[in-house]
Amino acid sequence: MGEQHSVKFPQEVIDEYAALGVDLAALFSAGHLGTRMGVQIREASAERVVGTMPVEGNTQPYGLLHGGASAVLAETLGSIGAMLHGGVTKLAVGVDLNCTHHRGARSGLVTGVATPVHRGRSTATYEIVISDEEGRRVCSARLTCMLRDAPAGATTGADATTGSDGATG
Repeated sequence: MGEQHSVKFPQEVIDEYAALGVDLAALFSAGHLGTRMGVQIREASAERVVGTMPVEGNTQPYGLLHGGASAVLAETLGSIGAMLHGGVTKLAVGVDLNCTHHRGARSGLVTGVATPVHRGRSTATYEIVISDEEGRRVCSARLTCMLRDAPAGATTGADATTGSDGATG
């Protein structure tokens, strides 16, 4: 668990970060928590972020996927989308996360797909659908991120996805 695979970023996004001397694919990960939980980012753009997470190792005492694990996957994917929407001049900081758990998962991988509901100048909201390997919806989530101006000298919004200022996201 935790090894990162190559993420598919749109070429124009890679070029934007490369102009600042940042290797986006090498820089971005699911963060320490996401890595511990086995989150793998498969595709990333402001329009769609896809990631997977194993059920094994992320269960509650009844052997079902832990709702908090679904929340970690959802917040990770939505934060990546918001970060990419905000671009290099913004930090994406999660301010609201809502998760509805529809069914349990006991094994395999779950896949989350984040798509934008709203992408503005100061906030971005993403819907995240998490499904099991049979395509059945396990969780529906919605994440809203505040888009803050990056401090002078900052080259990316990636730090915001770790919640380094005390907020989630």
